[in-house]
Amino acid sequence: MGLISEVLLLPFAPARGSAWAIRQVLREAERIYYDPATVRAELAQLEQRLEAGEITEEEFDRQEDELLDRLETGMRGGAGTGEGAAP
Repeated sequence: MGLISEVLLLPFAPARGSAWAIRQVLREAERIYYDPATVRAELAQLEQRLEAGEITEEEFDRQEDELLDRLETGMRGGAGTGEGAAP
């Protein structure tokens, strides 16, 4: 039965391959997004923007909370498993 189903599903092979490629790209994007080193660099850049007067204290607090949530998710290892999907 395996051979017959493979032959019958052969026209859908490009779609299955595309879905696999999309999953791989998404997994890598999540890995980078939740990478603790990336988040720490963004936190440092955010602090520089605050010190330069480019953003307000309220905006800093809001963005800092978002980055700290990402950092926590990345440290737990939820990235790339579907648990760490961005809101």
